[in-house]
Amino acid sequence: MKEDQRPLQQRNKSPTSKLFTRSAAYVILVLLSYTLGYLSHTSPPQQQQLQPPSPVFQLADSLSQLDNFRVTAPCANSPLPPHLVFPTILDRVFNDSSPYSNFPPPYLSSFLKQRRIKGWGSYGAVFKHLIKRVKPQVIIEVGTFLGASALHMVNVTRELRLQTQILCLDDFRGWPGFRDRFKDIKMINGDVLLFQQFMQNVIYFNATGSVLPVPFSTASGLEKLCEWGITADLIEIDAGHDFISAWGDINRAYRILRPGGVIFGHDYFTKADNRGVRRAVNLFAQMNNLKIQTDGQHWVLDTSLAKHN
Repeated sequence: MKEDQRPLQQRNKSPTSKLFTRSAAYVILVLLSYTLGYLSHTSPPQQQQLQPPSPVFQLADSLSQLDNFRVTAPCANSPLPPHLVFPTILDRVFNDSSPYSNFPPPYLSSFLKQRRIKGWGSYGAVFKHLIKRVKPQVIIEVGTFLGASALHMVNVTRELRLQTQILCLDDFRGWPGFRDRFKDIKMINGDVLLFQQFMQNVIYFNATGSVLPVPFSTASGLEKLCEWGITADLIEIDAGHDFISAWGDINRAYRILRPGGVIFGHDYFTKADNRGVRRAVNLFAQMNNLKIQTDGQHWVLDTSLAKHN
């Protein structure tokens, strides 16, 4: 066997070192290719540069650009007649029995006041103005708390000799920290007794035949009313006062408003100005060609006065 005549340093190179050299070269080549490709695709010619997005307030003139903000949950094909509204709520929400039956149960009696009424803007002239004008068969109140405005509307409808049904949509949970202002509202095992005190108020004013609670969040409740075919001639919006909450409530409520009906709400003139309720109302009116009227602190959208292009 002939002795290997190659220099010692050449004879010491192993197959592993050759493989490593080839692998390193391959990796470097791939990285260079990727870098060149990335640079060529992320540096388009100057005329292809995208323009910055338009500010949100400029989008209001183009309805198609606001489609993602609309509510699209399916609704019933035809509305229920007014005389079926209360029976439907009793069936779908309360297992076909009145929530006022045998109320209050004995264990709650000592926790409730005979009447505890508190609201904000609940006795404004707007209620009588609108009820007298619309003569509603069905009113939906979105945001109820202890029922002050709902019970005031009961008194107005009685005065005008109207047979009006009022649905009060609220989760009856208040808001974080509300008991700092309402220390007399009791709590049992983490359950604040707003719902129970509301029902006690309705019973005290002998309004159980005119007022029914719908104890759900405004979003889920309004969607279900729409699905069940429940509509109203007059809808009051007075729940969340931030833009997102007010915007969602107004859009969902509008879908269950009878043609020619009126939707209205509180807190149009507040410190928040265009950051809250007013901004939502203004944008909604602009998108739907509606004229905004004001009555005290309330905003009013009368669909019978809709502007036609």
